[in-house]
Order: sequence, then structure tokens, then C-alpha cells
Amino acid sequence: MQQRKPGPVRSDAQRNRDRILEVALEELTRSADAPLSAIAKKAGVGQGTFYRNFPNREALVLEVYCHEVQQVSDTASQLLETRAPDQALREWMDRLAQYAMAKAGLAEAMRKATTCTHGSLAGLGHGPVTSAVTLLLRANEEAGTIRPGVTPDDFALAISGLWQIDPHSDWQPRAERLLDLVMDGLRAGAPGA
Repeated sequence: MQQRKPGPVRSDAQRNRDRILEVALEELTRSADAPLSAIAKKAGVGQGTFYRNFPNREALVLEVYCHEVQQVSDTASQLLETRAPDQALREWMDRLAQYAMAKAGLAEAMRKATTCTHGSLAGLGHGPVTSAVTLLLRANEEAGTIRPGVTPDDFALAISGLWQIDPHSDWQPRAERLLDLVMDGLRAGAPGA
């Protein structure tokens, strides 16, 4: 028996999938325990359509999370096009913090789904965040604005305190101070310093 190759996705099917993801982001950010049936209803799709796209909560949460992480990661190359490498890195760190605090409910949904380790680049595999960090670190090392040899894992350990900040508190000053300390540490020993 010959297997059929998957064809192009119908435009209405793609719209349904996109709408589910949009609603899921909103609802999961608000509450990690948002019922899947409520997400489907708010997205205007039936249960069959919902489960055809996302067979379980873990699949939905992972897809939403990966899409959002990709958005944050894409800003790394955009920032490098318009800013000095060290400014791009520091601004990207701010955007990562804003994302982390704004999406606290989504992060909780990820923890509950147990599909990756929150706060660890290794938990995301060598995906978009690792690529963004690698790009930023390499540009800074080449410019002589950070100490040589910093790895994405080093960076992840350095900013791991970010995940300890309560997103429901006045988190901005604490995150800014932490990220300034990280940036100061990255600059220590830089050839251009």
C-alpha cells in the first residue's frame, strides 16, 4: 500500500490552527489550568478540530511556548543589525525578561506539561534561544566587548536568577539589576575593556 504524502494545509485549517494558538496563548498566560474545551470554544472550533491539531494539552502548550520563544529569539539578529553587539545583547536580555514575566502563566503551564525544563536552554534543546544566545555571544566576542569563551550554557547559568523573580511583584528593577550584573560580568576580562 502506498502512503499519501501530506499535502498543503487548507487555508481554513491553517486559520483554525492559528486561532487556537492565539487563544491558547492568551488563556494559558492568564491561567496554566485553562480548560482545553474553553480554549476550543473561544477559538470558535469544535472539539474534533481542536484535537486534530493538538491531541493533548502537552502538544498545545509546547507549540504555543515554542512559537513565543521563536518570537523572542528572532529579535537577536534584528538588534544586531541596528545596535552595537553589547547593546544588542543587553537589550535582548531585557526582552527575554519581559517575555518571562509577561508569560508567567504560560511558563507554569510548561512546568505542568513537563515537556521541557523551564529556565534552561538545554530544556529547549539547541533551538531558537540557544541560536539567539550563540549569535549574540559570538558577535560580542568578535567585537571584544565580552570575555572570550562564554558559552550559551554559561549564559543560561548567569541569568538563571531571572526565573526566581516573582512576576506578580515589582519585578522590573530586580530584573534590571540582575541583568546589569550579568552584563558587567560578561564585560570583565574583555579584550576591548
